[in-house]
Amino acid sequence: MHIVISDDYQNCVRRLDCFAKLRGHDVTIHCDTVTGTDALAERFGNAEAIVLIRDRTRIDAALLARLPRLRFIAQTGALGPHVDLAACARHGIRTSECSGTGSATSELTMLLILASLRRLTDECSRLKSGQWQGSLGRQLSGRTLGVFGFGRIGAQVAKLGAAFGAKVVVWGRDTTLAKAQLVGFEAARTKAEFFARCDLITLHLRASVNAEPLVSADDLACMKRDAILINTSRAAVIERGALERALRAGRPGFAAVDVYDHEPILGATDPLLQLPNCLCTPHLGFVERDNYEAYFGNAFDSIVAFANS
Repeated sequence: MHIVISDDYQNCVRRLDCFAKLRGHDVTIHCDTVTGTDALAERFGNAEAIVLIRDRTRIDAALLARLPRLRFIAQTGALGPHVDLAACARHGIRTSECSGTGSATSELTMLLILASLRRLTDECSRLKSGQWQGSLGRQLSGRTLGVFGFGRIGAQVAKLGAAFGAKVVVWGRDTTLAKAQLVGFEAARTKAEFFARCDLITLHLRASVNAEPLVSADDLACMKRDAILINTSRAAVIERGALERALRAGRPGFAAVDVYDHEPILGATDPLLQLPNCLCTPHLGFVERDNYEAYFGNAFDSIVAFANS
């Protein structure tokens, strides 16, 4: 089969151990992102199978109509609104979604929480510039950690935060709150109380197409001046532009973000990157070797099974 993999930003897929599973197949890998139906149709025009890296590429009905050879789409992670499943069915294109290790994003979230509290990147920069200690950081133990969303990742972060001695408070849908309470975590009484009370808030939510953002400018304005917001889920869960305005206004006082409205960001064009009170990482949440071996290994297994069926 001719297999096309796009958006391999680090040019790492060929170096994964699991890549050997595709031996005997014709594989084309692109390390950049293109957008628009024409560019994507040219890229995938001869593909019999496509491997999607999370939601970096949008596969819609207009594109599928121009891919007559396509028979299979292997999705690393969950199939979401970036893939038109109804159009896939109409064209007879089979799909699969492939899971990873499940802990990479929660580990990065904890890294961002601790680095933000201890002003780690600032202190490292001071030392490299010839200076010594310049700030007093804070510890996580004893502080109130708010977890918005209690799915798989949110639950992992709650447990990790509690292990560091944080008081964990959860907010989300009624089913979310009930699930959190069932395993011993406190549920906030209201959304306003949640945002006003927590010293740190970490977001673990799914963004839906055409849905209202789950975090508004008013929510952010409720936060403490020394509070920290962490977002490793999706940029769209926050009202567009609201976090930049909130950080400039000082509520919250600091943020750590791993996700952006438009990705990849080249040339440091996102306004959050220009703010001294925002720690920014380039969507590293799921980007980790063990996770990639699991994601792509499962994706390649599904392609090989389809090719042999």
